[in-house]
Amino acid sequence: MIDKVLELVAQIMGIPLEQVTSASSPESIEQWDSLKHMHLVLAIEEAFGIQLTDEEIVMIKDVQSIVSLVEQRTGGLNV
Repeated sequence: MIDKVLELVAQIMGIPLEQVTSASSPESIEQWDSLKHMHLVLAIEEAFGIQLTDEEIVMIKDVQSIVSLVEQRTGGLNV
């Protein structure tokens, strides 16, 4: 699951996959602005078949928080 999230972040932010880690965040990825954040949310929802609440969207602070959120929402299934 983390590999899929890393790929989504790299794709949406337009950066090489090697530059994305579980600690990557808007502070470490210059391209991660509010618009790209929303594009990332939409990509996550589509990729994992979930719909995030406003509260969950605000809780996304880094890649690891995305992975944790997706695991919670999918029951840890590798969707």
